[in-house]
Amino acid sequence: MGGRIAKLAALLALLVLAAAALVFAQVHAKRLILKDGSYQPATKWEIKGERVRYYSAERAMWEELPKSLVDWPATEKWNKDREAGIANETRRLSEEEENERRLEEARSPQVAPGVRLPESGGVFLLDVFTGKPQLVELVQNGGEINKNMGKNILRAAINPVATSKQSIEIKGTRARIQAHQPAPAIYVNVNQQETDDKQAEPTADATADKQKDLDQQPDRFRIVRVEKKKKSRVVGNIKIAFYGKVTQQGDWIQTQLEPVAGDWVKVTPAVPLKPGEYALIEMLGKKEMNLYVWDFGVDPAAPANPSAWVPTQAKQTPTGTDQTPILEKR
Repeated sequence: MGGRIAKLAALLALLVLAAAALVFAQVHAKRLILKDGSYQPATKWEIKGERVRYYSAERAMWEELPKSLVDWPATEKWNKDREAGIANETRRLSEEEENERRLEEARSPQVAPGVRLPESGGVFLLDVFTGKPQLVELVQNGGEINKNMGKNILRAAINPVATSKQSIEIKGTRARIQAHQPAPAIYVNVNQQETDDKQAEPTADATADKQKDLDQQPDRFRIVRVEKKKKSRVVGNIKIAFYGKVTQQGDWIQTQLEPVAGDWVKVTPAVPLKPGEYALIEMLGKKEMNLYVWDFGVDPAAPANPSAWVPTQAKQTPTGTDQTPILEKR
């Protein structure tokens, strides 16, 4: 019984394939235009004396008709137009595929063989471990945001208060993400936030700058070496003058910023980083910086980052820390 059912299923599959092939042949067939205005769909033909022998696309068999019944100029014109239409359609589809490929490359550019940035955006560090490229997500340091938020990041600017000095500290003495090479590349694609300098009237140039990608401004992102303390890391000190001017002090690392594709930018240190703890910070303006930072370390001897994306791995695990940046009075 089972064998009979299998044979019937195989026969049915063959019939379906044959029907599909016949439909395909009819749709893509050429035409023999007859003088009475009708036509015969055919995949090919040949002239034998006063007879035309053609393979019918309708009946899937060889047939014949008198050569004198065929309107040859009309046949040649129709089939020539058909070939031109097929060529144009093929070209159009090819252009659409190329445009889609370019859009995909812009949304998810390749940064290493087999390693692409995600379309959702975010901040990622390209590392090399045991000779293989790895992409590791950097998550803003803070307990309530210890999850993948992609481009949707948190921002908190410094608010001048009646004190002379404050410091930004991260709890814990070591970042969870450790780069194994001294010059890691950091790829950034986050939601933008425009901050106006309230002390100056907007100019035509300033209005034009707002149309540009804020992430690609040369000083938008910086790398700073953090200072270890007993149970925390100091990202930078903030001095507030009595008249309200805010200045940041930190161990700034000279960085290079270059556009990659789409909204992605690449941030790299201009010189190799020494082993230690660092943070990527976002400048919100000439006088403000985002208190939520992306912390990482440089340690060639560190074990593999468990959340790394490698060419054969598509899944990720949470990164970041459970601590929130703290603004402490000094």
